[in-house]
Amino acid sequence: MFDDHIIFILFIFVCHSACSVCYIPVELARARMPSSLSVSPVLRNLTYVVDGNPRKTELHGGSDFGGYPSLKQRNDSFDIRESMTVHCGFVKGNKPGHHTGFDIDEADLMELQQFHEVIVASAIFGNYDIIQQPKNISEESRRTVPFYMFVDEETEAYMKNSSVLDSSMKVGLWRIIVVHNIPYNDSRRNGKVPKLLLHRILPNVQYSIWIDGKLQLVVDPYQVLERFLWSQNANFAISRHYRRFDVFEEAEANKAAGKYDNASIDYQIEFYKSEGLTPYSDAKFPITSDVPEGCVIIREHVPITNLFGCLWFNEVDRFTSRDQLSFSTVRDKIMKKVKWSIDMFLDCERRNFVIQAYHRDLLEHMPSPVASVIRGRPSLNHYSLTGRTPVKDTRRNRRFSARHHRKSVAGTRNKQAISQARKFYLISNYAT
Repeated sequence: MFDDHIIFILFIFVCHSACSVCYIPVELARARMPSSLSVSPVLRNLTYVVDGNPRKTELHGGSDFGGYPSLKQRNDSFDIRESMTVHCGFVKGNKPGHHTGFDIDEADLMELQQFHEVIVASAIFGNYDIIQQPKNISEESRRTVPFYMFVDEETEAYMKNSSVLDSSMKVGLWRIIVVHNIPYNDSRRNGKVPKLLLHRILPNVQYSIWIDGKLQLVVDPYQVLERFLWSQNANFAISRHYRRFDVFEEAEANKAAGKYDNASIDYQIEFYKSEGLTPYSDAKFPITSDVPEGCVIIREHVPITNLFGCLWFNEVDRFTSRDQLSFSTVRDKIMKKVKWSIDMFLDCERRNFVIQAYHRDLLEHMPSPVASVIRGRPSLNHYSLTGRTPVKDTRRNRRFSARHHRKSVAGTRNKQAISQARKFYLISNYAT
């Protein structure tokens, strides 16, 4: 039987390639959870603005829920100090979710106040997605890790009418948390509240994994945290965009896809340019990208990461809801003040532990699959001399061929890597 040290060596050796993501066993992953939270650089005490009657004092952006921070307040919030008070949503009260907008039932609020080492969270607003059940979740995680799904009343009604949700308010592993008095008309913007302000809703959590509502988690939470936080000495991890790494290119892509109105996107980018935003270049290395994929956030809840969430949310509240456009501005402004960084892993690594489903509206407009029926044996001239049906060079068949080739290559590489690891272990064992 291999001891933990040998398993870890084999893990590193086999998983050396960029997207060969391997995970150590759940028991070992949980054992590697740090015994205490990491030290937040400079910032030690973070509190939040409370304003029962927020008023808009400037022309552009902001909301009642966010409290309309002025440009001066915005700029001051990037001056990192030992103790800070910043805007961070929920400004109308001391208890987020209690008469603050984004209101949550008292029983659920009590649950969300509980201490947890690890939680998983997601959200569906505007009945936009179909709830995805996590897979490959260990008994340990089922026992110790809560899975919270935030939904609005529209989504709750649909789930109840379709018999997905009953009085238990549980759907598989997910505990459904219904949100009332949602602060925005835009469902996607409402989704940014739990995504970026999870530390405010769950103030006594140490580690969290956020996944967008369209995603299915297929790797155990402890293994994800060990792989992307604990083994990397990181306290905030997010994947790079699969194609773009420049904010200017991301803005143009958003405009071309109609993700937001062009004038608002242009205003945001021009504002950032006036602050010094430049196209991404190798000069930013070791920063590898300015654009995150954004649908998964893995983080430790400490003051500096909580501040990052607040300031990122404030940009989304002030400008467009396209959080990829504001991510690097917030990150870089904080990094200029303190020694802190965000681990941006490859997007192909993200796709190893979450699977993306279609949004509900796309699923509902897809044609139903038509089963093909063979009525009797085809005539002989439909076959080649080898007895095999000739394959037409259609796009569908080319895609299948490419997928089959990639799977074959991946399988061969994995076998080769395992074989090499075995040889490595035998050589190391013989040498000792």
